[in-house]
Amino acid sequence: MTGLAGGTTDPVSSLDTLVSAIEALASARQVEDVAAVVRSAARHLSGADGVTIVLRDGDQCHYLDEDAIGPLWKGLKFPMSACISGWAMLNRQTVVIEDIYLDDRIPHDAYRPTFVRSLVMTPVRPEEPIAAIGAYWSEVRRPSDEEIANLALIARATATALANVTLLGSLESALAVRNALVRELNHRVKNNLAASLAIANQTMGRASTPAAFNQAFSGRIMALSRIHELLGEHDWQKADLGLVARAAVAGLGEGLEGRVSFEGPPIRLASETAVSMMMALHELADNAVRHGALGPSGGQAALTWRIEDERLVLDWRELDGPPVPNLRTPGFGQRLIERGLPRDVGGKASLDFHPEGFRYSLDCPLSHRIALAGAI
Repeated sequence: MTGLAGGTTDPVSSLDTLVSAIEALASARQVEDVAAVVRSAARHLSGADGVTIVLRDGDQCHYLDEDAIGPLWKGLKFPMSACISGWAMLNRQTVVIEDIYLDDRIPHDAYRPTFVRSLVMTPVRPEEPIAAIGAYWSEVRRPSDEEIANLALIARATATALANVTLLGSLESALAVRNALVRELNHRVKNNLAASLAIANQTMGRASTPAAFNQAFSGRIMALSRIHELLGEHDWQKADLGLVARAAVAGLGEGLEGRVSFEGPPIRLASETAVSMMMALHELADNAVRHGALGPSGGQAALTWRIEDERLVLDWRELDGPPVPNLRTPGFGQRLIERGLPRDVGGKASLDFHPEGFRYSLDCPLSHRIALAGAI
């Protein structure tokens, strides 16, 4: 048959168009690709003078694309409650209007500049509409049942195509995330191997006996392992300074729990800074166990941190311990706390071998590496 105001809707031609459209939709990779196929196929299948593809965008209708004898609303957005496409999606049903100026659901002022006098609006995926296809005629007419059925068929194919596009996008995003994770894992493995090798070389250079090397090296590797575990629990984003400090001390034995105090505001450390901080605090606590206040003397240690003038000030103080000698040739641990950590955070450190107990202070600016919780 021939539509009164549109193209041919011959059954054979319609079937060919529908098959071609479904094949094209099956290979569509973007929403715009789907729209390009639908606008042409829907117009041919309905014999309409114009077709629009409308996407649901929250509480708005987005007129994505069109194929018509005159301009309609391509690129514009309207509230769902203010256009017939929104009505069709909200009510989950096809709308057939013979004369738009006799229907109160039509925003007449929006249609007056156009050629439209009759229309059919079909929701895409009626059970939960995500879009709508509008067919328009320039004359007042009643669209045939065949034309309405053809629009319903292309709407069903469109629903499948849009679902495929969404799935494909999700798969591509998942693949991109997977590739990024692999790259990040490779980066971390290389960094960990480099760090382990550096620790081994530095520890070996200062160890007096194989047993001493084994003890020092094992302690440092376990500290590195603990901070990686802690960061892994937080998706390698940020780590709390208090948690890092407690983990550094806890790794040296249960007997230290009541002998070390911690006090300071919530501070968030970037992952790289958390590693440096863990290694430095491990060295402080380990040295206190082997030579200072946390050894057999029964002394105590206090770790405090505070914010002064947009800077972090961290203090480690040992009380009631034996005098700690200031080595003329600093070992790996002393170089780490005196130079390594300050360099990583852009600050400065001071060491005080006080008769009452060793003291260490770190002063560094707040930054993307170190910030008050809630500030980053």
